[in-house]
Amino acid sequence: MSKESFPGWHGTTIIGVKKGGEVVIAGDGQVSLGNTVIKGSARKVRRLSPGGFDVVAGFAGSTADAFTLLERLEKKLESTPGQLARASVELAKDWRTDKYLQKLEAMLIVSDGKDIFVITGAGDVLEPEHDVTAIGSGGNYALAAARGMMDSDRDAEQIARDAMAIAADICVFTNGNLTVEKIGG
Repeated sequence: MSKESFPGWHGTTIIGVKKGGEVVIAGDGQVSLGNTVIKGSARKVRRLSPGGFDVVAGFAGSTADAFTLLERLEKKLESTPGQLARASVELAKDWRTDKYLQKLEAMLIVSDGKDIFVITGAGDVLEPEHDVTAIGSGGNYALAAARGMMDSDRDAEQIARDAMAIAADICVFTNGNLTVEKIGG
């Protein structure tokens, strides 16, 4: 099958919500190949603890590529304990300049409970403007839903869960089987 005719893997929605002194990162479980659901219970949100420093990360894109990036992030955190921003920038620089890493197709949302960042292969380390960020196939749906709930009395976890439910209702590449990790607070 040629690259042009290959339908491609789809199906990740990851959201990060920062509110009330805590950060919640939630991800759905769907992995699709073209129009076929391959797996409905993938775990795309992980807790990392390099050197006793807790970080939660969610990924969209190729799983193998994301795990490579998570391993690199852990190494960066081990060399800069407690400095998520610095480790994220170092990872983004490597990702942008290393010939091997440049080919990786994934995005990350990471948080230490205080800060939340999106890390991309374009060399970006983005801090969300409104304390909500999302990536993946249904990311824009989840982001819009969460932004609309930020002024409500819901906590970060309820906003993340409700936004993911809305995204799952709209995006065919997103399901309601969630992995949720909370940090901070």
